[in-house]
Amino acid sequence: MGKEVRITLYELMKSRKISSIRELSRLTDIRHAALSQLANQKREFIHIDHIRKIAESLKVSDSNEIIRIVDTDDQDE
Repeated sequence: MGKEVRITLYELMKSRKISSIRELSRLTDIRHAALSQLANQKREFIHIDHIRKIAESLKVSDSNEIIRIVDTDDQDE
């Protein structure tokens, strides 16, 4: 059974009516490129400080709103 860590920035942005990664970058004081990589699942490592800044800026109290662990089995079927 395979697992994958997913960062749910696009979902959070939509629910908070944030229209772009650039706007999120201004709110969180995280580089646009770093947020883009996070949102598109392109980062190998996640800075805890980034998660904290996202949570504070978007008023998230549960880390499961930002990070999800999902099963990767049977995605091709």
